[in-house]
Amino acid sequence: MTNEEFLEKLDAIINERHMLQHPFYQMWNTGDLTIQMLREYALEYYQQVHHFPTYVSATHSKCDDMEVRQMLLENLIEEEHGPNNHPELWRRFGDALGISRDEMMSRKYLPHTKQSVKILKELACKENASEGLAALYAYESQIPEICTTKIEGLKNRYNLDNEDALVFFEVHEEADIIHRQVTRDALVRLCTTVDQKILALDAAREAADALNLLLDGVYETYCVDKQAA
Repeated sequence: MTNEEFLEKLDAIINERHMLQHPFYQMWNTGDLTIQMLREYALEYYQQVHHFPTYVSATHSKCDDMEVRQMLLENLIEEEHGPNNHPELWRRFGDALGISRDEMMSRKYLPHTKQSVKILKELACKENASEGLAALYAYESQIPEICTTKIEGLKNRYNLDNEDALVFFEVHEEADIIHRQVTRDALVRLCTTVDQKILALDAAREAADALNLLLDGVYETYCVDKQAA
């Protein structure tokens, strides 16, 4: 398997499972979510945002390649450092939706959400760092386009056009274009054998499915009955 074939397979796996195809995000884009549905999503998805930096740090700890470790460290600093850390930006999104900070922090998460986080944590902790890196790529490679559509929906469908509502998505719309490319380059650097490439492809598939699992829980619990009604 050449590097080009590896990257083509990697992107095909993710595109087949792209979160923009999920019914919940399709409802977001068409304006069919209620504000309460958005609140439930924001509360559930905070668990993923809160834990994402730990996926980065766990992958960093398993990586022996200094150049890749430096890239992961830069990513981690962006995620967690300072008052505008990314979990805080998500809490501001919750503020814009009328969610109290106490409610955001004390949420009892759906089983789907818990399992989604568990899978991604396990992938990040694999001894082969390329598996954790592939899981990160499965997430970050989708984010720029997802954030673009979310921003458009919040502004045009839900009348949420203020800094608190948009800042998380605006930051990731730009930053993850860079993360997508450097993580892609790092995977080629780390995956030098066919076996390593296969492990990375399997990890990307599992991660992409786990991300959709969280959306499945939100959609099935808070949206399906409402649509039928």
